[in-house]
Amino acid sequence: MQLYHHPYSLDSQKVRLALEERNIDYTSYHVNPITGKNMDASFFRMNPAAKLPVFQNGSYILFNTIDIIQYIERIAVVSSGGNTLTLSSEEVVGWMKKIQEWNPKFFTLSHVPEKYRMFACKFKRRVVIARMAEAPDLASAYHRKLREAHDTEDKLRNPEVLRRDKDHLVRLLDEVETKLGETPYLAGEEFTLADVMLIPVLARLVLLNLEDEYINTRPNIAEYWNLLKQRPSYRKVIGKYFNGWKRYKTLLRTWCFLRVRSMLKRF
Repeated sequence: MQLYHHPYSLDSQKVRLALEERNIDYTSYHVNPITGKNMDASFFRMNPAAKLPVFQNGSYILFNTIDIIQYIERIAVVSSGGNTLTLSSEEVVGWMKKIQEWNPKFFTLSHVPEKYRMFACKFKRRVVIARMAEAPDLASAYHRKLREAHDTEDKLRNPEVLRRDKDHLVRLLDEVETKLGETPYLAGEEFTLADVMLIPVLARLVLLNLEDEYINTRPNIAEYWNLLKQRPSYRKVIGKYFNGWKRYKTLLRTWCFLRVRSMLKRF
């Protein structure tokens, strides 16, 4: 089994957490979307949406995050013989879908300083143009990605789009806060895949330095978050890259890559 992912990708984090929690072995391939590696022709042919993660088991390929996680769960249940693991309940699946409905794209980008965001976007557009020249048979798909990039910038200038994304997040967190006042985890007394889906959302808020506004103002979530950070899966998938000073190392490395490649005009 192969997983194409990157530490920056929130959906990749969800899938990797599920793999670690279920002790599933897999081969890891890093595909950095900020540097445009998801636009390489080999990856683009496999997934023309150019989104992460991509999970492959033989000839079977999955792109949808929840589909991947549920597939991982089925593998784990079969491997255990159904003795120690069972499939997620309807409540767990309901929480998974509810969390996945919030798209972090515009919320995240709106909190990145504009000069860095614009530089990265310009670099990625140049990558797409370069890949289009290398693989002319994919020209129409690459043109679609260029249009999507311009559409993203237009939406980031629209206050209504940003307000809707923030309101959606606030409603989700408020619902989580209420639920955690009743049970220690989202779906009851035990850690489940619903919690796996929420960990990266909370980690993203911390990465954007928004912990005080969105987490610490909700005491149940704050306590829950401290509990989640103790899990080995969190430390391996997220903490390894983004805890404390590591976040700056991770981001600086990518920023330096973009600057050097831009100066050399290598896209």
